[in-house]
Amino acid sequence: MIFTLKSSDFIQNGIIPKRFSCDGEDLSPHLEWTGIPQNTVAFVLIMDDPDALMGTWDHWLLFNIPSTITKLEAGIKQLPEGTKVGRNSWQRNDYGGPCPPDREHRYFFKLYALDTLLELPYGATKKEIEAAMQSHIIFQATLIGRYNRPQNRKA
Repeated sequence: MIFTLKSSDFIQNGIIPKRFSCDGEDLSPHLEWTGIPQNTVAFVLIMDDPDALMGTWDHWLLFNIPSTITKLEAGIKQLPEGTKVGRNSWQRNDYGGPCPPDREHRYFFKLYALDTLLELPYGATKKEIEAAMQSHIIFQATLIGRYNRPQNRKA
C-alpha cells in the first residue's frame, strides 16, 4: 500500500479554498492519510510555501503526532494527545493559512512517518525538527495546494 496524504477540501495541485487562508477564516484544512508504513511511531506534518519572497515560509509545524492518528479535521483546535506544535515563520505556534502578497503560491503539506518520537520542546523550529528527524524518516507523503489572494489576480 502507498503512503498517501489527501484532503477533502482540495485536490492535489488544486486551489485551496479561501476559508483556509488569511482572506477567510484561517482554518487548517482537513487532512487524511493512508498506507501507514510498518514501524511508524509518530508523524511530522510540515506545511510551507517555497514561493515566498524571502525564501520558504513555514505555515504549520506539527510533530509527535501518534501513529494511531490517520486524519486531522478542518479547523482542528484540540490536537491528538502527545502532538506538539512548532514555531512558524510568523513566530507563532499554530496554523497560519496561505497569504501570498504578490501572486499565486504553492503550499506543500509534507507528512513524514518516523520510527521514533522527537525529543524536542513545544515551539521547536522547522530547522530543529528537520535535524531531529533526519535519520528517522521511514516514508514521506506530500499534498500540494495553490492559493492566490483576490487583490493579486489580474482582472
